Amino acid sequence: MHYFPRRFAVMILVMFIIGLTGCTTSGSGPVQAVQGYLHAVVAKDSAKASSFACAAWENSAQLEVDSFAAVTAKLDSLSCKETGKSGNDTLVSCEGKIVSTYNNENQEINLAGRVYKVVQENGDWRMCGYQ
Repeated sequence: MHYFPRRFAVMILVMFIIGLTGCTTSGSGPVQAVQGYLHAVVAKDSAKASSFACAAWENSAQLEVDSFAAVTAKLDSLSCKETGKSGNDTLVSCEGKIVSTYNNENQEINLAGRVYKVVQENGDWRMCGYQ
């Protein structure tokens, strides 16, 4: 009789768990939704940015992705936290910056001044604009 080696069984279990966590679009909370959204925008991934955006913000998400089309962009020192509530919105503030490069010139967009509104929609947390 053949037995699965224990190491092989553990590897399959780990891969299964990783696969399950990859199925969610907006992570596990408001902070993860904002971080996922920002990562998708600078990566110019409009489908992923839309998956982190609420339905009312999807067109704006597309515009934000398009605004980085001609540059190379990256996030620098991104750190976000929940900062309160406003009606049904959960508010998230971030620190760090987006650094975009065009023709070897860097432009920095400070994220510290923006408060993100996050809502639950269809069971997932989604970024839904700014306050």
